[in-house]
Amino acid sequence: MDVLEAIKQRRSIRTFKREDISAEIVEKLIEAARWAPSAGNVQPWEFIIVRKPEIKRKLAEAALNQSFIEEAPVVIVVCANEVRSSQGYGVRGETLYCIQDTAAAIQNIHLAACALGLGTCWVGAFREEKAREILKIPNGIRPVALIPVGYPAEYPKPRSRRPINEIVHYETF
Repeated sequence: MDVLEAIKQRRSIRTFKREDISAEIVEKLIEAARWAPSAGNVQPWEFIIVRKPEIKRKLAEAALNQSFIEEAPVVIVVCANEVRSSQGYGVRGETLYCIQDTAAAIQNIHLAACALGLGTCWVGAFREEKAREILKIPNGIRPVALIPVGYPAEYPKPRSRRPINEIVHYETF
């Protein structure tokens, strides 16, 4: 699948088949993530792979009771290493670049998953401190997104997009 096709086919999937995801496939997703661009090539991302039902259940609760999270065979928790980013870029690295960099890695995971016939959902609505506690995340590492991964049991229709002429500005705003 070419990248533009993956971009247009990718959907937020919230219903998964009860089929396991192999370690090799998860590794392909992480491989895609680690090739994302990052400020100064700092690569501030950290990934927690969650398969245990009890941990997924707790994460779903921390994510405002979004139960589909626990139904996915795998949840990838993408974290930003604020300390790593701040060493090269100070406060801007800690507060912005590490978030931008992990967002690029997250998008790569979604596109690679789509190309592999998997479904994902970018979950940013969660109680950060609760997730940190559940996953034993140390200070200086910030959980940014929960990504449930599985074989889709649904294929939502594409949602509308704003027209290009409403979002593009030339030379100035």
